[in-house]
Amino acid sequence: MEKNIATIPGHVAIIPDGNRRWARARGLESWKGHETGAENFEKLISKALDKGIRCLSIWGSSMDNLLKRPVAEKKALLDIYKRYFKKLLEGKEIYENEVQVNFIGHWEEQFPESLKSTIRETIEKTRHYKKRMLNFMLAYSGTDDMLMAIKKINDKYGVGAEITPQIIKENLMTAALPPVDFMIRTGGEPHNSNGFLMWDTADAQLYFFGGNFPDFDDREFEIALEDYAKRGRRFGG
Repeated sequence: MEKNIATIPGHVAIIPDGNRRWARARGLESWKGHETGAENFEKLISKALDKGIRCLSIWGSSMDNLLKRPVAEKKALLDIYKRYFKKLLEGKEIYENEVQVNFIGHWEEQFPESLKSTIRETIEKTRHYKKRMLNFMLAYSGTDDMLMAIKKINDKYGVGAEITPQIIKENLMTAALPPVDFMIRTGGEPHNSNGFLMWDTADAQLYFFGGNFPDFDDREFEIALEDYAKRGRRFGG
C-alpha cells in the first residue's frame, strides 16, 4: 500500500555539481563558477526558509575537491567560503528564522585559521536555535564518514556486540541530522558521489537536474519541490 508524503520535505540535501563546467562553457576561470554557485545558494536558502523546509544540507566540497584541484582554484574557493559565511553570520536571515548552522566534515584539518574562526563563530551564535537546520558539508565524504563510524563503534563495543541502526547513526558525523527526504543533484549526471550522506539518504527521493548548478535557481528549486509533492514513498512496502 502506498504511503502519502507531506508536500514539503523535512530534510533536503543538495549536491551542487557543475560549477566548473558552467564557467568553462562561458570562457571563465573555474573560480567564477564557484562564485556564481555561492550566490545561487543564497537564493536557495531563502527559498527553503520561505517554503518551511526544516533542514537543508549542502555539499560544499569533498576531500578530493580540496586536495586534487589546482592551488589557485582551492585558494579562490576558500576565499569564497570566507566571504559567504561572513555574510551569513552578519545577516539577519538565520537569526530571524532561528536557524542552527552546522559545518560537517574535515574542515578543521583543511581550512586556514581565519576561515575556521568565522565558522566557529557561526556555530556558536546559532547553536541554541531549534526551529531550522542549515548544514554545510565541507571536506566531507560519506564513505569516509561511514568508515570512521565503524572504527569508533569497534573501539567502543568490540567483537560480538550487537550493532543496531541507532548505534551506527550515533557514531556518524551526521548524528544530529534527520533522515534526508529529498536529495537533489545538479550537473546532468544521475548518480551519487563519494557516498554522500549514504546512511541518511537510504529512503530519500532523488531528483536530477540536467543543467549545471549555477542554473539551478530558486525557480528550478520550486519546480523540484513541486515534483516531490506529487510522489509517493513505499518504504519497502
